[in-house]
Amino acid sequence: MVIFHFSFDLNNFGYISTDMKHGLEWRYFRYVIVTMFVFLAGVSLYLANQNGIDFQKAKRRFFTLLAASLLVTIGSYTQFPKTWIYFGILHFFLVASLVGLVFLRLPILSFIVGANIILGYIFGYLSMHWLFELLHAPLHLPVRYTEDLASFVPWFGVFLLGMSFAHYEIFTQRLFNNSFVNQKHRFNDGLSFLGSHSLVVYLLHQPIFFGAFLLIGIYF
Repeated sequence: MVIFHFSFDLNNFGYISTDMKHGLEWRYFRYVIVTMFVFLAGVSLYLANQNGIDFQKAKRRFFTLLAASLLVTIGSYTQFPKTWIYFGILHFFLVASLVGLVFLRLPILSFIVGANIILGYIFGYLSMHWLFELLHAPLHLPVRYTEDLASFVPWFGVFLLGMSFAHYEIFTQRLFNNSFVNQKHRFNDGLSFLGSHSLVVYLLHQPIFFGAFLLIGIYF
């Protein structure tokens, strides 16, 4: 994600020239990033609530994501008024983390619904474009292109597959009890720190990149 945004900013400031919007390599790179991001978010939601829903934590998560989503929307509108972000990845997590609670104890249903959402998107019988078109006029949504769009279809399907995966301890035990993962060294400590502060990393890295490239453009 950081690499993608770093490249996007280089292109946006004119330091490189590449088609970030339509280039297949960038498009598929984004698909891989978002798939990993959303799948692991589904895993995390289950692990955080496997002993019962922690409503205090869920409430705190909701308001944190709501504030972060509004910050992204406002920030994107100041930079890209014609392609501002109205339902990016944080907006998606805000909704998915609430709806996902319904599926916490339903791993088989999670898998079935998740797989069908993904297949429906692939074969064209499920999409969210009708909703965006409906809201386009009253809310002035940039339907044709926005800087970031994490549509509920198909990404909630990936989120549900992550939840279903995490439910079966045979998989999570193999994943998290792996000797390499549990080894104590700086690399794993660094990854653990970044993972524990992923929202902060997400919110801060773009302003840092923008500020750095802006200063480079002014002084160099």
